[in-house]
Amino acid sequence: MNDNEMHINTQPMLIDADVHNGLRHPQDLLPYLDKPWHKQWIGGGTGIGQPYYSPVGVLRRDAIPDGGGSSGSDPIFMVKDHIERYGFDYVILTGQNILEMSLNPDIDYGNAVISAYNDYLIDHWLSKDDRYKGAMVINHSDPLYAAKEIMRIGGHPDIIQVIMCSGSIRLYGNRFFHPIYEAAEKLGLPIAIHPGTEGRGIAGAPTPSGYPSRYMEWHNILPTNYMAHVNSLVCEGVFEKYPGVKVVAIEGGIAWLPHLMWRMDKNYKALRDTTPWLTKLPSEYIREHVYLTTQPIEEPDVPEHLVQIIQMCKMEDRIIYSSDYPHWDFDHPKMVLSAFPKDMRRKIQGGNAAALYGLHKKSN
Repeated sequence: MNDNEMHINTQPMLIDADVHNGLRHPQDLLPYLDKPWHKQWIGGGTGIGQPYYSPVGVLRRDAIPDGGGSSGSDPIFMVKDHIERYGFDYVILTGQNILEMSLNPDIDYGNAVISAYNDYLIDHWLSKDDRYKGAMVINHSDPLYAAKEIMRIGGHPDIIQVIMCSGSIRLYGNRFFHPIYEAAEKLGLPIAIHPGTEGRGIAGAPTPSGYPSRYMEWHNILPTNYMAHVNSLVCEGVFEKYPGVKVVAIEGGIAWLPHLMWRMDKNYKALRDTTPWLTKLPSEYIREHVYLTTQPIEEPDVPEHLVQIIQMCKMEDRIIYSSDYPHWDFDHPKMVLSAFPKDMRRKIQGGNAAALYGLHKKSN
């Protein structure tokens, strides 16, 4: 190995844990979708609408592919516009509107569309560049089918994660979902949860007291749903029953975590008889099993305060970078990571994700 090769291989990795790929046209899914569902897919799509108006839209207009179509719909353009522009070693594809199929009341339709998407993901995206890695989508409203889908697709070498939307009629610690965790653990796949579907489809209101009035108000409180799911996963004993399961809370922020950990630990000391299956403090389960992504990263007046929050939680090894490309609140890797000290920055920009997903630096 010459000096240049040694320099390249010792450079810190840069991994993006949340890149939204989509279809250029709805017809792109038809070759993978059983024919009885074609008319419904073309005419109604996911069947789930966004009730809130965003004045800035959702997708960045400057990320529209050269050949047209929606932002994030062309794998070749994305290589140029995102992977090579910022020098990513890997990006994890997390889908776009397909995530909301779990909230369509027709479970069979949801299963069919999601299975078709997973085949499309492998064929149309993962085959185009070895820096693409896939998060396979599941229909969490049908955990038995979701478990079968994990076993069907999850062994593909470029599928490195299972992903489901955070909008749900049940909290994710509920035993209803345990077949999903059993299958994911069997294949060693982390499970990601992604927001944006709260208050949509069959999920019910996005807050315990109903619906916010507008997009900003709704967007501000999305992390509260993550608090509820993490609390449920720990208290229901998911990590005791499935000790190999790792959960990635994408796009939910970071700063809420110490409050939740402290409150859970305090209450556990007095109320542990209500959760006799837990063998350690709730915060310990979180540190061992839960990962958070940076985007949308909080921006305190004193940037060091966010670093201190991560240190308070002892989560330096559990924060991973994400950009949310090509959405409006995209986070530039250099701008986001500059606030962190060097050792923490190396972990967040790629080291933690590499360890979680088993990814390795390529040699040129």
